[in-house]
Amino acid sequence: MKKIVAQIILLIWANFAAAEEYNAKVIVVIDGDTLVVLHNGAKEKIRLANIDAPEKNQPFGMDARQAMVGLAYKKQAHIDSKAVDKYGRTVALVTVDGINVNEEMVKRGMAWEYSYFKPGRDYMALQSDAQQARRGLWSQRNPIAPWVWRRTHPPTRSNYQKKQKKTSNTHSRIGVFNDTTCGHKNHCSQMNSCEEAYFYFTRCGVKSLDKTGDGIPCKQLCENEK
Repeated sequence: MKKIVAQIILLIWANFAAAEEYNAKVIVVIDGDTLVVLHNGAKEKIRLANIDAPEKNQPFGMDARQAMVGLAYKKQAHIDSKAVDKYGRTVALVTVDGINVNEEMVKRGMAWEYSYFKPGRDYMALQSDAQQARRGLWSQRNPIAPWVWRRTHPPTRSNYQKKQKKTSNTHSRIGVFNDTTCGHKNHCSQMNSCEEAYFYFTRCGVKSLDKTGDGIPCKQLCENEK
């Protein structure tokens, strides 16, 4: 019990410590949703909040990285940190030259909306617009979400594989149930968890799960899990 309490306190402290804003130079672009900045003379890895870009080895992965290079590489960025994840990365909103980079990547069709648990309406609207315009990855007939790609295309190098497995477990909203594809569930009574409800609502387009139109599917189920 003491160990669990200590972990909770550490997590709260980490998230509190991360709630700051600062300017830093982008020195490395890892992929479409991860940067390295130079902050107070030290390198800091930034994971852009609310989005998930294609992996570099999947279609549009390198396009997403190149888009991020054009937006942020070697530029001064405003970092609005929101949390620190379990791997020590700062999860943040990033602004460069007055542009919200997180939103811009979704707008360009270079990343999926990925607001943890409860999807951000602004990001969902930008994604919907990109889908309708068939921009970026949405020009594909059946684009595969990065969290699904990671599950179906495991890396071959052992050390890298361990790292990616941890990353997949951290970012996936659907890790609590086995099905990673859209099935035939259309009612809240068929959902086994709030995460599954959000998966069917945001990824499979089952809008009937949101009876009140407030962007929260199966409200009673999700509120009971809080």
